[in-house]
Amino acid sequence: MKDILLITPPFTQLNTPYPATAYLKGFLNTKNISSFQIDLGIEVILDLFSKNQFEKIFQYAYENNTITSENCQRIYALKRVYLNTINPIIAFLQDKNPTFARQICTDGFLPEASRFQELDELDWAFGEMGLQDKAKHLATLYLEDLSDFIVECIDANFGFSRYAERLGRSANSFDELYEKLQEELTYIDQLTIAIIENHIKTIQPKLVCFSIPFPGNLYSGFRCAQYIKKHYPAIKIGMGGGFANTELRSLADKRVFEFFDYITLDDGELPIELVVKAVTNETASDHEYKRTFLLENGEVTYLNTAKQADYKQSDVGTPDYTDLLLDQYISVIEIANPMHSLWSDGRWNKLTMAHGCYWGKCTFCDISLDYIKIYEPVAAKLLVDRMETLITQTGENGFHFVDEAAPPSLMKALAIEILKRNLIVTWWTNIRFEKNFTTDLCKLLKASGCIAVSGGLEVASDRLLKLIDKGVTVAQVAQVTRNFTEANIMVHSYLMYGYPTQTVQETVDSLEMVRQLFEIGVLQSGFWHQFALTAHSPVGINPSEYGIIPDIKEITFANNDIDFTDTTGIDHTQFSYGLKKSLFNYMHGIGFETALQEWFDFKIPKSQIAKNFIENCLETQVDLSTKASAKILWLGSLPQLEVTTKTKRGQSWELLKMTFHDRKKVTTISLEKETGEWLYQQLEKLQVQEERLISFGALKNDFEIHFENFELFWFSKPLQTLKETGLLTL
Repeated sequence: MKDILLITPPFTQLNTPYPATAYLKGFLNTKNISSFQIDLGIEVILDLFSKNQFEKIFQYAYENNTITSENCQRIYALKRVYLNTINPIIAFLQDKNPTFARQICTDGFLPEASRFQELDELDWAFGEMGLQDKAKHLATLYLEDLSDFIVECIDANFGFSRYAERLGRSANSFDELYEKLQEELTYIDQLTIAIIENHIKTIQPKLVCFSIPFPGNLYSGFRCAQYIKKHYPAIKIGMGGGFANTELRSLADKRVFEFFDYITLDDGELPIELVVKAVTNETASDHEYKRTFLLENGEVTYLNTAKQADYKQSDVGTPDYTDLLLDQYISVIEIANPMHSLWSDGRWNKLTMAHGCYWGKCTFCDISLDYIKIYEPVAAKLLVDRMETLITQTGENGFHFVDEAAPPSLMKALAIEILKRNLIVTWWTNIRFEKNFTTDLCKLLKASGCIAVSGGLEVASDRLLKLIDKGVTVAQVAQVTRNFTEANIMVHSYLMYGYPTQTVQETVDSLEMVRQLFEIGVLQSGFWHQFALTAHSPVGINPSEYGIIPDIKEITFANNDIDFTDTTGIDHTQFSYGLKKSLFNYMHGIGFETALQEWFDFKIPKSQIAKNFIENCLETQVDLSTKASAKILWLGSLPQLEVTTKTKRGQSWELLKMTFHDRKKVTTISLEKETGEWLYQQLEKLQVQEERLISFGALKNDFEIHFENFELFWFSKPLQTLKETGLLTL
């Protein structure tokens, strides 16, 4: 028996658990509140995509005469092949049978339906990605074919990372979702409920809490709650998570509480602790709550009566992934792009470096809400403590920091702490493309295990970036992405079109900027999305200032995405296909010579951006002056020393030859003996294991005690060589 059962309803990712329940379980551990967590999504997927279940699915589709399209007729005709291969395919995608990759890649082994028609365009891309990745991609197409069969013949609402998502999107009224919940259980519902039933019998919780991060989890969460209410009326049920935090702040429909007893907003630690106290201490009559909706006297009531402040990030505990089926997640590769595979391939431990966003100004973002507004970083030492705990707990040393935007200063401290502890980890995160990401900082991040970053270029127009209050320019983005790329860190950019007041010319010019960034090689991946108006963003709060007219509706349920009219009258949707098609080509290194007009089936203006704009941005001289407070760090090993004698015009003097070995090459420099000996002593002090890093000013002062003209020494050829080898200014 447990106090609380934490559930993520179907569906989120296939390759790694959504971290919310692990965060909460880690916190509950600190309060000695017993809990169990399940990711219903992966459990349903593993049940659904099995030989046993697909025998029933094929039979169900045949008996109900739902096989109508030519594509599904083909899949049904090949059912014996699918039934023979589905279990081995799932095992392969769980990394349980890597040698199966050779069979999968054998032409004609897998049955092929419509998803394989696009393979000819992508096949060549796996020359760099290798046999295992190609096999994962083919196996993913195989699963997507079966998914198409499910959608057409069994359940139209099915999706690998979402379920009945339309019912949760902009559902200002609860009516449609409520009506759907009065219908018979779908095929997927029945599988889900059977799994829920087994867990409840085993765990016997007093409280079940659903973490619902996205609209695609909402329907299933309600279905599960409905079942528990009917069959286990003594169990209390709560809901929290990203969907509630952003969408349910104006909740007024009392029918929601036919399914849930509590709905909490924002940081969940203190609200859930107080709900647990209310559920387990039935004798108390005056319970306190934190940011919690419930039904009182037949009316929806929002209670925020607790005087206790929310917990600091240092006090919420380490995420705990215990109970989750970590060895059964499925790695998939949907498209042949290394950056995109990070989201769907491999198991990642998810952490945050900081609560909220240190910038917190972007006008399209929900900066009025606490999860963005309240910024609180976690100390680097505590972060790495948590990383070490998770490595021990999960056996995985890959980390995805899911920050809104990771702060450069904290990333630097994190990288240094990782290197100090000699940890071998792989990590990636979200950033702002700001100027503090210097060449040397990017080298440091790479040395600590950073393999990729993603950040918002948004609208590649300086006028619109200023209107967005992004705090960057296109030139700055180009320089920062160059720094990451040269450090061998992949860069993904979020791109936006249709921002209020954006003109057609600006959309075309943005595409040209993006084309140049890919052509010159400083971006490796990107994704275009159309601007969406959200209720809690500055644009949503003051729409008239941005030239849009929102479609105001009565809100009794969800309130986030808002329909609106752009007073420019431009139909931005028409650009979607051309922007995405061109980007797909650019990501694969082709199409740079294609005129922008060729990507669109309607007339567009010519770009007004110079063809060498990005190239010129990268050639702009960067200020080489170094602040006295900058820290100096030596990432390399100490050199082998050899004293040599140099003679010129009858004069002889001693040189110190310093030979450095790194993982790829040998580097040799020579300095006058006294200067070389001083440098060697400094390199000993500049290593990352030292407790305190030496500043540039302190290094300069020490040099000038013994020698003259530090600048001449600092910019000399031998020192430039060392800077390329691992002498960093941070």
